[in-house]
Amino acid sequence: MLVELIPVEQFQVFAICTARVAGFIGAIPVLMGAQSPARIKAGLAITMSLVLFPLLRSYIVDVDFRIPVFLLLMVNETLLGMMIGLIARFIFTSVEYGGTVIGYQMGFAAANIFDPQNQRQTALISQFQNVFAILLFLSLDIHHYFIYAAIHSYELLPPGNLNFSGEAIPFIVDLSSRMFILGAQFSAPVLVILLLSGLILGILARSFPQLNVFLLSFPLNIMISFTVIGLTLGLVKILLSREFDMLPERFYTLLRFLN
Repeated sequence: MLVELIPVEQFQVFAICTARVAGFIGAIPVLMGAQSPARIKAGLAITMSLVLFPLLRSYIVDVDFRIPVFLLLMVNETLLGMMIGLIARFIFTSVEYGGTVIGYQMGFAAANIFDPQNQRQTALISQFQNVFAILLFLSLDIHHYFIYAAIHSYELLPPGNLNFSGEAIPFIVDLSSRMFILGAQFSAPVLVILLLSGLILGILARSFPQLNVFLLSFPLNIMISFTVIGLTLGLVKILLSREFDMLPERFYTLLRFLN
């Protein structure tokens, strides 16, 4: 039985396609962490590349296949996926930031657990909100946006046209500044209630000097915080859904700035 050999040029074109698709697949926040095995991510990237290669082959033209230029092109294609993932990662970082502020204010400053996704210690409330955001991310099929963006990115940004001198970097910086605003929105309801709680406890301390307000504040703040967190999960869902729905627009804006 004769086995037809794959031409080197066609294999190189497939490698370019795989590099971009792998960058987009690896940029999915659920798959970015170390808890996702590398073999699964590699297998998923190669499988998606095999499926999409016939559709994307026509967009990969006029490519210089000299080894230094080819390797630089592979790095650029992977870097593109990482930049797309950074945009989505800002949302999860905002959730973690809001959870850290809440945990610190409610008395859980020292209650840290190991986060397998980021390979570091993180606040307990921060981890809870991060898991909630991941579940919402999957339930709304937001990970499909990355696959759609990988396909349509070839129309807006063919391989070899990556340009960092435009508005791409300022655009990412603006999104990073929004991270703090979004984190404040997540933590605002709990912080307002805790502020009122502290005000009331301060008045009680002045009215009843015998009352040990310091010891009373710990269980009271924890109970109030968990109650408010449970009551405002619907608000958090609305905020996250709004941010997730804006991801395709941000993806295509970045791709236009990189062209």
